[in-house]
Amino acid sequence: MTEHTPPVAPLLDVRNLQVAFQTRQGLLAVTHDVCFSVMQGERIGLVGESGCGKSVTGLALMRLLPTDVARVSGQVLLQGKDLSQLSEHQMRAVRGSEMAMIFQEPMSALDPVFTIGEQIAEAFRAHFPSRAEEAIERAMHVLEQVGIALPRQRYYEYPHQLSGGMRQRVMIAMALICEPKLLIADEPTTALDVTVQAQILDLLRDLSERTGTALILITHDLGVVAEICTRMVTMYAGEVVEDAPVEDALLSPRHPYTSGLLRSLPHFSPRNAPLAFIPGRVPLPDAMPESCRFMARCAHAASPCRIEQILRPIDEHRRSVRCVRAQDLNLPGVSAHV
Repeated sequence: MTEHTPPVAPLLDVRNLQVAFQTRQGLLAVTHDVCFSVMQGERIGLVGESGCGKSVTGLALMRLLPTDVARVSGQVLLQGKDLSQLSEHQMRAVRGSEMAMIFQEPMSALDPVFTIGEQIAEAFRAHFPSRAEEAIERAMHVLEQVGIALPRQRYYEYPHQLSGGMRQRVMIAMALICEPKLLIADEPTTALDVTVQAQILDLLRDLSERTGTALILITHDLGVVAEICTRMVTMYAGEVVEDAPVEDALLSPRHPYTSGLLRSLPHFSPRNAPLAFIPGRVPLPDAMPESCRFMARCAHAASPCRIEQILRPIDEHRRSVRCVRAQDLNLPGVSAHV
C-alpha cells in the first residue's frame, strides 16, 4: 500500500485580493483577483511595468494602506491565519515578528532624529520585552549580520551620516532583527549604484538561504529575478497573469505579456537584433477593459480573448496563467545562450 505524503501548506496564501481606493467618482479598483502563494524559504519575484499594482499589493499584504481611502477584500493567510480578520493591535504584533517589509527609499523610511541603532533596537523591544542592554547587543549583532563594518560605532550614527547602501542595509537589519518568516522587499536597490546593488541582492539571497526566510522581491528588473528568485509572479494591470518557477518563466513563458517583457530587455535579446518592445501602455484603473486586460497590446489576441480571463493552472509545476490561449502559443523567452 502506497503512502501519500500530505501536501505542505504554504507560508503565505493570497486569495482573490482586491484593492480599491475611494475617489470623488466612487471606488476605483487598482488590483483585481490577485492570487499566489509563498512556501517556506521560497524567493518570489513580483514583476511588471510601473503601475501594474506590485507595490500596492505588498502594502496590502502588510495592511499598511490608509484605511480611510483604501478598501481591501479577499484573503491573506499567513500560516493559515487570515490577516484581514485581525484587529489593528493584533496586526501590529504580526508586523516585524512574523512578516516584515523593506521599503523603497531608506532615507524617508528612517527617522532622522534617532540613531540607526536606536531604531533597530526599538523594533526588537516592540515585540520582545527585554532590557536595554540586550536590545543594544541584538541590534549590533544584526548590523554585523547584514555586513556593516564597525557595528558598535555605526549603532550611534544617524541616517544622514551613512551612504545609501549602508542605509539600505540598516533597513534590512531592522526588518530581520525579529527573525520574521516572510520578508517583502519593495525595489530595495532602486537608488543604489550597480556595485552596491549586487551586494544587497547577494545579502538578501544569502539570508534567505541561511535562515529559511521567505522573500517577496517587488521589482521591474527581470535580471535581478533571474539571479536570486526561485519563482516569478508577473502582474499586469492589477492582475497576476503568470505564476511559474523562475527558469520556466524565463525560458518558456506562457503569457504574451511575460514574453514581451523578456524580449524588450537589451541584455536578454540576441546580439545585433532589433530591440523588441510592447506597443501601447498599461490601461488606467478607470478604463480597464472587460476583456483580457492585455488584449489591446497583444499580437496573439483572438476572439476567445474578448471575455474576462481567469488565472488557471496549466501543468504540475505550480504554474498558472491568465490566458485562454496559453496552451496553443509557442512564445519566445530568454535564449539559453544569452
